[in-house]
Amino acid sequence: MGLLNRLERLFGRFAVPNLSLYLVVGQVAVWGLALLGGFDVERLKLLPEAVRAGEGWRLFTFLLVPPNSSPLFIAFAWYMFFLMGGALEEYWGEFRYSAFLFTGWLLTVAAAFLVPGYYASNLFLAGSVFLAFAFLNPDFELLIFFLLPVKIKWLALLQWLFYGFTLATGHWSARLGVLAAVGNFLLFFGRDIVQLMKTGRRRMETQARRRSELKAEPEFRHRCHVCGKTNVTHPLMDFRYCSKCAGDECYCQEHIFHHEHVKAPAGAKK
Repeated sequence: MGLLNRLERLFGRFAVPNLSLYLVVGQVAVWGLALLGGFDVERLKLLPEAVRAGEGWRLFTFLLVPPNSSPLFIAFAWYMFFLMGGALEEYWGEFRYSAFLFTGWLLTVAAAFLVPGYYASNLFLAGSVFLAFAFLNPDFELLIFFLLPVKIKWLALLQWLFYGFTLATGHWSARLGVLAAVGNFLLFFGRDIVQLMKTGRRRMETQARRRSELKAEPEFRHRCHVCGKTNVTHPLMDFRYCSKCAGDECYCQEHIFHHEHVKAPAGAKK
């Protein structure tokens, strides 16, 4: 994040606070106008051929196109984007969150111009926000259908699987949208992922070494019931068992007189 630190010092004053809120409000306004009729949402979508024809506003207005689904799902999507975007902005700060969305926007626009005859969607940009939030808060729980608690890391896993399926079977416009979202995520979290992999590898190596050390250690036959000394740690020490007891309590020569059936000689310390 060294580059981001330098950019923040230079351009931090241009960061947009509450950017998620503005995007949600914009989509709500567009959805409401379309619902009332007389407003063509298609004019806002990112179609590279139309941009080349002079409709440059599409480069930005496609961010305000609401999801094409039922009102309940749209409201839930808006709520989640506002919640997760606000959490990322609080964690990173206004500039870095703005940079995250700007990078995702830039990659999405660049990918769209590789297949200029197809519309580009803002859903993959929202997907990168979801993946970023899930990476930073893997144990955050969502109530599916307001009843079933599910940790967000499992939902993120489903989204990764969906992205993999899209890359394997989807149209090139969808494939490039996925690559834009994943590229945005990796630009900001690639170093953290590599560090986690290194840490996990070191942990696995340490555990394997400990298991091998335990296996290499010879088993003891006698262990003192009082101090825990064994015939392995103290090979020259004598160990005794009581023939009057049914138990298997063992005592070293230093603690044999702790047993109730053995009387210590005069002057001996128990």
